Amino acid sequence: MTHIIIIGGGIAGLATAHYLQKYAQENKVNLTYTLVEKDPKFGGKIVTSASDGFIIEGGPDSFISQKPWAYRLAVELGLKERLIGTNDDRRKTYVVHKGKLRPLPDGVMLIVPTRFMPFALSPLISPLGKLRMGMDLFIPPKKDDADESLSDFITRRLGREALDKIAEPLMAGIYVADPMRLSLKSTFPRFIAMEKKYGSLIKGMLSQMKARAQSAQNGNAAPKLPLFMTLRGGLMELVNAIVDNLTGELISSVRVNELSRTADGRYTVELSNGKVRRADKVVIATPAYIAADLLESHSAALATELRQIRYLSTATVSLAFNRAEIEHPLDGFGFVVPKSEDCKLMACTWVSTKFSGRAPDDQVLLRVFVGGYKREELVDLSDDELVALVRGELRRLMGITAEPTRAEIYHWRKSNAQYDVGHIERVDRIEQLAAEALPGMHFTGSAFKGVGIPDCIRQGEETAKAILSVK
Repeated sequence: MTHIIIIGGGIAGLATAHYLQKYAQENKVNLTYTLVEKDPKFGGKIVTSASDGFIIEGGPDSFISQKPWAYRLAVELGLKERLIGTNDDRRKTYVVHKGKLRPLPDGVMLIVPTRFMPFALSPLISPLGKLRMGMDLFIPPKKDDADESLSDFITRRLGREALDKIAEPLMAGIYVADPMRLSLKSTFPRFIAMEKKYGSLIKGMLSQMKARAQSAQNGNAAPKLPLFMTLRGGLMELVNAIVDNLTGELISSVRVNELSRTADGRYTVELSNGKVRRADKVVIATPAYIAADLLESHSAALATELRQIRYLSTATVSLAFNRAEIEHPLDGFGFVVPKSEDCKLMACTWVSTKFSGRAPDDQVLLRVFVGGYKREELVDLSDDELVALVRGELRRLMGITAEPTRAEIYHWRKSNAQYDVGHIERVDRIEQLAAEALPGMHFTGSAFKGVGIPDCIRQGEETAKAILSVK
């Protein structure tokens, strides 16, 4: 009988347990597992508050459907009819520019302009900035394969203004990261492939859009899903469905105090409740710095590499208002804030516009992001101080003076892994050092090969397959 211990009950740890169970059954492998989570609940940063007609997410609010793993798992768990997409008829993103909300031009895909007139008429980018972005059509591709920062890449291809006003605020919203340190190879390999194949981001994006349109015209395209999807009752529905489906030992509100290796090559895990579990293999699905503390005594070099993965803190502040007291039309999904702006926010999602059923009809729901690499110290403010700060900025940017009818604040301290330049090589070194010092040790989760929900689920599945040696 093979026993696996999974340390960490976030989405990556849960996915690992799910796929261990699934593939062991399919391949008739005699396997058991224990999943240990230090918090009272499973799910990690996935936290949903549902009451009085509100669905409020403390962490992620959706997943991207272009990466199929989250959608596929939700369907597998019987949640297909619970899935919903964004209200794409109201899709519009604003950028704070000189203290005003300016719409991102129609046709900007990620950061690449694909429609001439909306881009040409936009006041967001100066005439010289637009001309510089157009130079992407003529600039030769990079010759070597060395990793570079998102900042260097965007500046090289589209110019400094495109970085400051479009790429930096949009990408900070996805990765909570400084583009001057963010690894392009680890986060946007699609841009690298596009540059190599087409010699230009604009040519590449237009070519891919044409190919998709042609495929749809020929009837060869799969039914198109909304780009961003969630569940009617919030993302905790996915977590609860996974947990309900698991048959192994699930332990919550318990920490791992020590991990040791026995003479026969197995592992002993001592828990904070005084109990001990023994395993043939161990999966660590915790933040990298927690993994480093557990493994320091086994390999100082491994612990050092793990600690090189930086983390940043953020907070989310969700505020509800009486709809009748809000004059702003909320005609979009929200706004992002460039670092160059004198604004203490990272971004704001107009939740009740973006998704249906997130607030009662007579209410609106906004969710504001604070902290990150721009102003991480703000995360340490009290809840009352954060609400006051956010209300002040919303008053200035959107004219909202009403008293909120509801406020929910979540502090995520050192919860956002940073993929600095060279991250892929660092992860390779971590895996190599672990294979040498700790055979049977596996790492999975947002610290390593993707921070989003689909990537964490994919990593959990790949880890399960590696443990069971199945394809």
